[in-house]
Amino acid sequence: MVEQDDGASFLRCFGRQLKLLRERAGLTRGQLGSRLGYGEDQITSVELGRRIPKPELIDKADEVLDAGGVLRAMKEEVARARYPAFFRDAARLEAEAVELQTYDTHVVKGLLQTEEYMRALLNMRRPLLNKDTIEQRVAARLSRQEIFNKWPAPLFSFVMEESVLLRRLGGSSVQRGQLEQILLIGQKRNVEVQVMPLDREDNAGVDGGFTLFTRTGGEQIGYTEAQGRSTLVTDREEVRALAARYGIIRAQALTPSESLAYVEKLLGEL
Repeated sequence: MVEQDDGASFLRCFGRQLKLLRERAGLTRGQLGSRLGYGEDQITSVELGRRIPKPELIDKADEVLDAGGVLRAMKEEVARARYPAFFRDAARLEAEAVELQTYDTHVVKGLLQTEEYMRALLNMRRPLLNKDTIEQRVAARLSRQEIFNKWPAPLFSFVMEESVLLRRLGGSSVQRGQLEQILLIGQKRNVEVQVMPLDREDNAGVDGGFTLFTRTGGEQIGYTEAQGRSTLVTDREEVRALAARYGIIRAQALTPSESLAYVEKLLGEL
């Protein structure tokens, strides 16, 4: 897909630049890795565009190779390349948000996913994703979860359909680990997790899942995603409608305490 190629092309470009600077400095991959505190295999993967370098690796490489800020200048774009093109704007909004509200109908939200659950989802994608892409996507999703350690702490509200919790994607052990993760994160002071029961006769979320990002100053932006395509909702009336709908969804769902009790019940049944 095009969105995968955009990021991959930039990473290959960064890798070639790193290789040219390394060769100019007269260093082998092993020698550069030793100076940076990384293995030769990792340097090789970065140069070939197969692995996304961490910000600290870029900073150290720029200094060691006397790159004059050339590598540092690409750091932000490298970070964006971690994500498929359709998600890059959402990733930026997510990182800036002071409040995030999300309603999910098919799978657990990326911010709540365990590494095992991530791998299970990515491995069952059709057409199949190659191993390097899967590793990049896993690393990117895990890095997004650092937002839970941010201070001031953003406020999070996650509402998910009961069916999301019941699906044994990846098998029972993966499901168990995922339920435990939801229970753990749901106990944070700035996080509320709610479950929409399948037996509800009225559900304001029948149009599908969506996310609301609230930025500093109160501006809200909506986001929807399906089949590798995404839409940012910025029209004030449309955003207002999404916010009103989300409020109704929360009212129709189990309360946070009831929801966590339900997750515990599911764990006891596995």
